Amino acid sequence: MNHHFPLPQGGELILHRYPRSAQHGLQAWDAADEYIMNEVAAQTQDRATPPVIVNDGFGALTLGLHHLRPYTVTDSRVAELALAANARDNGLEPDWQPLDSLSAWPDNPGLVLFKLPKTNAMLEYQLAALSQVMGPDTLVIAGAKARDVHGSTLQLFERYIGPTHTSLAWKKARLVFCTPDPAKTPSPLPPPLAWPLEGTDFTIYNHANVFSRASLDIGARFMLEQLPANRPGRMVDLGCGNGVLGLVALARNPQAQVTFVDESHMAIASCRLNVQHNLPDAEARAHFMVNNCLDGMAPDSVDLVLCNPPFHQQQAITDHIAWQMFVDAKRVLRRSGELLLVANRHLDYHQKLKRLFGNLRVVASNRKFVILRAIKNP
Repeated sequence: MNHHFPLPQGGELILHRYPRSAQHGLQAWDAADEYIMNEVAAQTQDRATPPVIVNDGFGALTLGLHHLRPYTVTDSRVAELALAANARDNGLEPDWQPLDSLSAWPDNPGLVLFKLPKTNAMLEYQLAALSQVMGPDTLVIAGAKARDVHGSTLQLFERYIGPTHTSLAWKKARLVFCTPDPAKTPSPLPPPLAWPLEGTDFTIYNHANVFSRASLDIGARFMLEQLPANRPGRMVDLGCGNGVLGLVALARNPQAQVTFVDESHMAIASCRLNVQHNLPDAEARAHFMVNNCLDGMAPDSVDLVLCNPPFHQQQAITDHIAWQMFVDAKRVLRRSGELLLVANRHLDYHQKLKRLFGNLRVVASNRKFVILRAIKNP
């Protein structure tokens, strides 16, 4: 696997996905990163302010332009860790200026570089944020696989920013160029999407980048039927998304503490909203962590881990995140502590969990999902 990212002015960066132990043959950049860097090198206009880089997956853009001290905006804790690790590997100082996805952007940026996010909801949120700070000379360059640049994508740039056009395809990647329309007024940030949680009086709030933000995930719906009640101890909702599993666990277990963990800043912000709005009396029992799985959590400290694991990292389908979740869960669980997991049947986590924990029980199943329970040192 090639780990050497070529820089258009000469030289290269050594880039790895994060965590490095889970490479699985996946490269830490794509052709859109190269295309953006080539375009930046071809720009002749001197821009006095640091560039703003949005959705940089593993540091190709931020480290490639580190001498400009860029702002780098991300919703992902894994992206933050990858950037730091790749900077160390290349002997670079951490001289970028980090912003999480809910932070205000710097005023009047000269150049904004986007890797397109996976969803239009997140793109809309980020373009609204940009509309509030852009100046008349701000240039926006976005990049993605050509197949991911749709008419609806361009319409959002036109609506929030101004005149938009695309490049020719190169290595199956395409660029989007956009310049501000001085007649446009700043757009308010789209508010969290809210919907009622069936079978309860809860309202679930979802920021733009939350998985299944428009409705209850069908795996989570199945899992809700199996959540325990009236148990004390410490519980973790791992990969929590909007936190619906942990929220219901918090309600059903009034003696328990629940920690919501996700690598997305917007996911954890959504969890906070959901506890504040639906269970304000339980806020003292709720804890929130933007984290890569269970990094840094003390071993033998948790009684129950609830998990609805992802099977992708950015655009790549992979099971290494789920596997890290399982390993971390075993480490933090106390003796006789439980991992309760919902997953698509076809992912076949049975053998992995049985090998890791030495035991496994199918709690429930239907045509699409299975709920599994593994106990530490039963």
